[in-house]
Amino acid sequence: MPKHILTRGHGRALSRHHKVAAAGVAALGAAAIGLSAVPSNASTTTTAEAPAETAKVAYSTQQIQGVEPDVNSQFAAAGLKVEQIAAKKQAAEAAAKKQAAAEKKAAAEAKAAKARQAAESASRSAERAEVKKAAPKKYGDNLDGWIREAMSIMKKHGIPGSYEGIHRNIMRESSGNPQAINLWDINAQNGIPSKGLLQVIPPTFEAYHVKGTPKDIYDPVANIVAACNYAADKYGTMDNVDSAY
Repeated sequence: MPKHILTRGHGRALSRHHKVAAAGVAALGAAAIGLSAVPSNASTTTTAEAPAETAKVAYSTQQIQGVEPDVNSQFAAAGLKVEQIAAKKQAAEAAAKKQAAAEKKAAAEAKAAKARQAAESASRSAERAEVKKAAPKKYGDNLDGWIREAMSIMKKHGIPGSYEGIHRNIMRESSGNPQAINLWDINAQNGIPSKGLLQVIPPTFEAYHVKGTPKDIYDPVANIVAACNYAADKYGTMDNVDSAY
């Protein structure tokens, strides 16, 4: 019994040794095959060198701290500056347009005011001229006023005669009395006495009466104008009359 037990134990030990030996032989054989496969011109070394390890690159999805924020800040600042410049330019253009519009409006208003003022001035001038034309000039109700009013009418009708010539003849004929009448001369004897400032007989007054004056031989202005019209026809002007005419 014991002999057989020992034999089995020894057999198991040899079997493991044989396995180790077989593995070594297999490894040597593989090495020999590898050496035989190297080309003849290849150099060999006795020292086995480990192949160089490939450098590994590390990748990360996380944002690099301290870099991108600065770049983003620079871009943001640049964009803000551009926007500010554009805003200032737009504001300046808007201000310039507003100023131009205000100046244009002011110029138009000034022009309109000037035109309105000119129109109002012209209207006032026309009104004054119309009033002046409509309102007759006032003359004194005396000999001086009568002569001056008569001369203004004579001027419109082209009848000559000076203030001095008219005044001189009036003073000789009637002494300035518009109601004067001659009842003793030949005309009176013939029933047509001379009347008024310049002692005009009724037929002469009727013949040389000037339109626009009263048809009244005793009216001082009408009497002067008719007498001067007659004197202009017969003597050239009342200034040429120095006696009864």
